Amino acid sequence: MLSLQHSRRDFLRSSVGLVGLTLPTFFKAAASTNAPHRKAKSCIIIYTWGGMSHYESFDPKPEAPAEIRGEFKHIKTATPGIHFCEHIPLIAKHSDKLAIVRSVHHKQGGHQQGMYVNMTGHDPVGGIKAKGRNNWPSLASMVSRFHNPAAGTPKAIRMPYSMYDNGTQMAGEGAGWLGSKYDPILVRTPAGKPYGGVSRYNDRELNLKLNLDKRRMDNRRNLLEDLDNNLGQRRGSETEYVQLDHYRRMAADMLLGSPVRDAYNLEKEDPRIRDMYGDHMGGQTLLLSRRLVEAGVPVVQALCSAGDLAGGGGDNWDTHRGHFPKMKDRLLPVFDRAVSALLTDLDMRGMLEETLVVFLTDFGRTPKIN
Repeated sequence: MLSLQHSRRDFLRSSVGLVGLTLPTFFKAAASTNAPHRKAKSCIIIYTWGGMSHYESFDPKPEAPAEIRGEFKHIKTATPGIHFCEHIPLIAKHSDKLAIVRSVHHKQGGHQQGMYVNMTGHDPVGGIKAKGRNNWPSLASMVSRFHNPAAGTPKAIRMPYSMYDNGTQMAGEGAGWLGSKYDPILVRTPAGKPYGGVSRYNDRELNLKLNLDKRRMDNRRNLLEDLDNNLGQRRGSETEYVQLDHYRRMAADMLLGSPVRDAYNLEKEDPRIRDMYGDHMGGQTLLLSRRLVEAGVPVVQALCSAGDLAGGGGDNWDTHRGHFPKMKDRLLPVFDRAVSALLTDLDMRGMLEETLVVFLTDFGRTPKIN
């Protein structure tokens, strides 16, 4: 997170002017030698797929009629005059570290389109967007474009799932036309109670098995290179092959001595810290996010939700059915504990000044629940 000298509010004010820039112009401006120095060295993006209600989280409406304000009460936070929902009391204690933006809006009414707008900054032309190279790059991909971490360290990682809607993988998480080089590497969180509902595993992930020694890894890599060079049997398009080769080489580099390998092994974490995050995939994903940025990964995107909306079933934030019980009993407790633990952990380690934590979701809810 940014210091008072270059605070989150400064960042948000300055970023308003970037909305109208084309991406090439933005890249050129960012490369300027006159660009001001920023303290933020890494970014953790927290996303709640399905649309977390702002009424039942960071923007309660205590003076609204009962049918609008809902069933939950509001509570005071560490910031005078700012109130949160009663079911995120731990995050409320960190309000003095947050820049709460309650004015962001867009005109998209579908989850897929809302996610695309928030992750890319652009409306999806033609409506619902499936994953493809014609899409705009994600926030994680754009940020990673300007970073060159050490060998074996990905420019960007996302976990633990990709976002789907009824079996279709959504656009908005990849690099789009920026190219596969800037696709965030997908990694599975190795611990924690999984989110209930549907989370699909048919998208390509980086396999980080931790029990391979260097000799075995070298033998496997040499064999694969021989097959590529001598047999030339490539399945799929050239683009798909290049991307697969990129994943494979990245996995090898990470497994052979990269700090990211140790970061991925949550067994090396202090048990008290692991417990602070909670024994749930949501908490362990945010713990892994901290460990990865500490190991030098510039951008980490953490999905705090089941992976597929699947018609609103499961532990995602598409809460048309059973909204209040689902928020109270299944979603907010995990989110509150995990996010507050992340902020506490970053602060204790002196990383908060150099780590920008960004929370995004599709949209809030309508004043009257539909």
